[in-house]
Amino acid sequence: MLADDCNVPNWILPLSHIFQLFMLKGISPLLTADLLKILMEMGHGDEIVLADANFPAASHARNLVHCAGSGVPELLEAVLALFPLDSYVSEPVSLMDLVPGDSYQPTIWTTYRGIVDRIQPDVGIAKLERYAFYERARAAYAIVATSETALYANVILKKGVVRVE
Repeated sequence: MLADDCNVPNWILPLSHIFQLFMLKGISPLLTADLLKILMEMGHGDEIVLADANFPAASHARNLVHCAGSGVPELLEAVLALFPLDSYVSEPVSLMDLVPGDSYQPTIWTTYRGIVDRIQPDVGIAKLERYAFYERARAAYAIVATSETALYANVILKKGVVRVE
């Protein structure tokens, strides 16, 4: 089969051109088909975890989605563009809190706050103790395993109601 606009076999097309053939308008290419399917299956109150590279995603996941090569901030932005947060709870976003005695200061939390405020303002963000976070993750509808290397970069999102206007 030949590509109509350049008269060469598809397997010879440059990678950027091939990506254009498979992309959708208005949907981030970071959102894989598997992740889009999960987001569509989720109902009001279901939770999804965007997990950093250190998180034990495979051993905790009911549904595991791999997004190798993606960072959590980029995925958070792409997911929130399509995914309403639960407006019936005060904190539909949860982060894994620092382990007591850890002096690390996660700057990624400020990044998350900025993304959430820009896309869905006035949303509360909770901090959960490490093992409480693990329990919530085990109960989540899905865990998205990323390549994020920042420490304490895990985030849980609670889905809200999609309002058709």
